Amino acid sequence: MIEKYRRKGLLLSSALMTASLILPYAAHAQTVSSPAPATAPVVNINAPKATPAPDALADNDKLVDDDVAETEESLKVVQGNIFHPKAGKPLSYWDGLVGHLTVEAGIAGNPWTRSARNFGQFYVDRANTVTLNQIMGSLSHPVTSIGDGYGFGFNFEVMYGSDARFDPTAGMGSGSLTGLYQWVPTQAHVDFHMPWLFKRGIDVQLGQMYGLLGSEGTPALARPFYTFNYASDYIVPFQVIGIYTTLHLNKHVDWILGIDAGNSTSFGNAGNNSRPKGTFGFAFNDLMDGKLSFHLLGHFGPQGNNGDSRAAAGWYSVGVGKIANEKMQYNGDILATYKLNKKMTITVDGTYLHDDLARDDVYGVTSYFAYDINPNLTFNARGEILRDNTGGTIAEYSSFTSFTKALTNQPYPYYVAAPTTFGALTVGVTYRPEFINKHVSFGQFTFRPEVRLDKSLNGTRPFNQAGTVANPVVNNGTSNMLWFNADAIWAF
Repeated sequence: MIEKYRRKGLLLSSALMTASLILPYAAHAQTVSSPAPATAPVVNINAPKATPAPDALADNDKLVDDDVAETEESLKVVQGNIFHPKAGKPLSYWDGLVGHLTVEAGIAGNPWTRSARNFGQFYVDRANTVTLNQIMGSLSHPVTSIGDGYGFGFNFEVMYGSDARFDPTAGMGSGSLTGLYQWVPTQAHVDFHMPWLFKRGIDVQLGQMYGLLGSEGTPALARPFYTFNYASDYIVPFQVIGIYTTLHLNKHVDWILGIDAGNSTSFGNAGNNSRPKGTFGFAFNDLMDGKLSFHLLGHFGPQGNNGDSRAAAGWYSVGVGKIANEKMQYNGDILATYKLNKKMTITVDGTYLHDDLARDDVYGVTSYFAYDINPNLTFNARGEILRDNTGGTIAEYSSFTSFTKALTNQPYPYYVAAPTTFGALTVGVTYRPEFINKHVSFGQFTFRPEVRLDKSLNGTRPFNQAGTVANPVVNNGTSNMLWFNADAIWAF
C-alpha cells in the first residue's frame, strides 16, 4: 500500500470559517499558531500614525507598509506578547515577540464500533476514549520592518499529544516516542518581505511549514470541528520542508510558488525519494468589497518511497525502488469563502489527488456553513462527498507508529476499505463560555460538541470493523457510522 497524504495549512477560523490565504502569520492576531505564507503584512514598529493622502487611498497597488494599519499601538495589545513595554517607550524589534500555548482534549463517542476505531480518521481514530490531543506551543514574531522596505519574522512550534502520531516529519524527531502520546516539531521557519519586482513586494518563507492546500488545520482552533473532513486527513500535503514565495501582483491577487522535499519528509537520507516537489497557484483576496476570497493551488512531484520493500509479521513497507523517483503525484485544491453578512459565512473546498504509482484517483467536495449566533456561540455545519477509486488511500493506521513507519519505509499494520464513495455530515457549535472566560486571567476556553454521520454511498461496509493481516480490506462492517464527539480547548 502506498504512503498516504496529509496536510494542514490554512487557518480556518472556528468563528468565521474564513478559509483563505488572507490570514498569514496569524499568531500576531490572537490565534494559536501562524499558518502558511500569504499576503504577509509588514509591521513597521516605528511608523507614525498618519492619514494617507486621498490619492494613496485610491491606489490599489500602494505599498504594503502604507496599506497595513498595524503600528506601535497594535503591537502593545496583541494577546500573547511576551514583553510589555511601558507607555511612551520606543519599541524595539523584540517587543513584537509572541508566545502561544494551546491544550486540547476530547472524546469521540461511537457506541456501535466493534474495532475500537473510528474508520477514516487520523487524529480522532480512538473510539470512546478520552485523549489529550495536543499541547501545542509556539514562539513567533510577525514580519516586521527592518528598514528600506525589508521585513523579517519567524515561527517555531512544537506539539505533544495523541495528534502527534499523525503529524511527523521524517528525520525531525520522528519515532522518538512510540506510545499514544508523542511529540513533533510542526513549524520552524523564517519569513522575509522584500520590496522587489512588484509595488507590494514579495514574501518568502523558508524552513518547515504547513502545506498550503486544503481547508482544515492541525492546530485545534484552525478548524471548526473536533473531527476532520476526509480530504484534510488524507489527500492534500501536510508538513513540508522547503521554500514558499508569494508574489503580490496587486492588492487582490497573489502568485504562489514553492519547492519542497515532499509531504511529511525531509531532504537527503531522511527523504522518501531524491526528487523535489513543487507548489504553484494563485490566491484572490477580498474581492466583492471583501466578501469573497479564493485560491487555486497545486502540489506536484514524486511522493513514493524509493527504498526496497521490507516485510515483518506479514506486513510490508511502502518502498518500491527507484521507480518511485519517476512516478508523479498531483494534488489540486480550489477553495472559496464568501461572507453572506457579518454573521454568516459559507466555504466550499474541492480537492483532487492522482498518484501514478498507486494508480489511484481520490477527489471530493466539502462545504461549510458558519453562523455567529452571538460573540460567544457559533453554529457550524459541514457536508462532504469524497471518492476513493481504489480504496487504497482512506485507511486506518492501526498501531501507534503505523504512520511514522509508513513514512520511513518500515512494515506497518493498517486496514482499508473497498473502492468507496464516502459521505459525511457534521453539525456542532463552538462555545466560548463567558461565565468561565471572564474569570480566567489569561487565555480562553472553547468547547465544541458535534454530531457526525459517515456513510458509504455505494454499498461498501468499511465502518466499525477492523481488518487483519490476512485480509486488510474491510467489507464486513457497517455502511454508516453515527458518532458523538466533543473537545475542550484552552488557548492563549
